[in-house]
Amino acid sequence: MVDPVERKVTPEEQQIRENPPAHVAIIMDGNGRWAKSRGFSRIRGHRAGAESIREIVRSAGELGVGFLTLYAFSVDNWKRPRREVAALMNLLKRFLAGEERELQRNNVRLWTIGRISEFPPDVQHAIDAVVKSTAGNTGLTLVLALNYGGRAEITDAVRALCEKSARGEVRAGEIDEALISRSLYTADIPDPDLLIRTSGEMRVSNFLLWQISYAELYVTPVYWPDFRRQHFVRALLDFQKRERRFGGVEPPPNY
Repeated sequence: MVDPVERKVTPEEQQIRENPPAHVAIIMDGNGRWAKSRGFSRIRGHRAGAESIREIVRSAGELGVGFLTLYAFSVDNWKRPRREVAALMNLLKRFLAGEERELQRNNVRLWTIGRISEFPPDVQHAIDAVVKSTAGNTGLTLVLALNYGGRAEITDAVRALCEKSARGEVRAGEIDEALISRSLYTADIPDPDLLIRTSGEMRVSNFLLWQISYAELYVTPVYWPDFRRQHFVRALLDFQKRERRFGGVEPPPNY
C-alpha cells in the first residue's frame, strides 16, 4: 500500500486542496445492482462496497476535506431479509476491526450518528471501541450514519426539546433553527457542502434532511463498489464550479 504522503498529487487534486469543502456527505448506493449485474449475491456487493469506503476515506483526508459522512445503514434497512441484515452487521464489525489501524495511520477520527443503541451489543461494542481509540486524531472526521434516518433524527430532536420544556429548561419562544440544530445528532458537525449520490438515483432517501437544505447535489451513475478516487475528485471539482448563494442573488456588476 502506498503511504498517503508519498502519493503524487495531480493539478486537479492540488486545486481541490486549495479550497476543499468542509463537509461531504455520500449516499453509497448501488451495491445490490452492482452484484446482480455480475451474477453475485447482494452480500458480495456490500463487501465490494467496503473497498470503496476505504479508498474514499483515504482520499478525503488527503484532499483536505474536514468531515465525510457516509450513509451506511438506514432505519429502513431492518426491513431487508434477515440474512442480509445479519451479514451487514458482521461486515460492519469486521470493517471496524480491520480499518482501525488504517484510521489511526491516516489520523482519521470516527464518529457515528443514528440510533446506535438499537444495534446488537457486540456491534455497539465494536463501534464504541473504534470511536474511543480514534478520539484523539486531528485529521478527517469520518461520520458513519448507522441506523440513521432524517425523520427519526428530527423526531428525536423534537422529543428532547419537549422533555426540556417539561422540565422548564426551555420555553417555546426560545426554540429557533439554531436550537433545533444543536438538538440533532449532528450538533457538532457543520452542514454538508456537497451531497454525492452514486448509482444514478435522483432522491435523498431520508438522509440529513435538515442539514442538506443548502448542500450542492452531485449524482453519478457509477455504482458505489466502482466509485473510486477519480470519481470523488470529479465530484469535488464539479462542486468548486458551483455558485452558492444560499437563497440570495448574485449582486449586479459594480455593486
